[in-house]
Amino acid sequence: MPDFKQMLTQVKQMQEQLQERLEKLTVEASAGGGLVTARMNGQKQLLELRIDPEALSEVNREMLQDLVMAAVNEASRRVDQELQQQVSSLAGGFNPFKIPGLF
Repeated sequence: MPDFKQMLTQVKQMQEQLQERLEKLTVEASAGGGLVTARMNGQKQLLELRIDPEALSEVNREMLQDLVMAAVNEASRRVDQELQQQVSSLAGGFNPFKIPGLF
């Protein structure tokens, strides 16, 4: 019979390790061939948004807004991807994201 107290302790340790890793995590994504670049942390907070000066002269305002959204959304997707990899790594290959309704 599984020792649930030990399992809960392990889950808590995994949570703490994951939190530490997410605090250190930063991802970067770009759009428009690098015209717009977004840098985001593990909590999905936008840390930096760079717009190449070329983008200001070459694209119209709507296109620039689309590029900004694309870069931010891609950075967010990369945080999710990294989170899944970190959880899988901490859980020894077991990925709780694949359990329906858990996340």
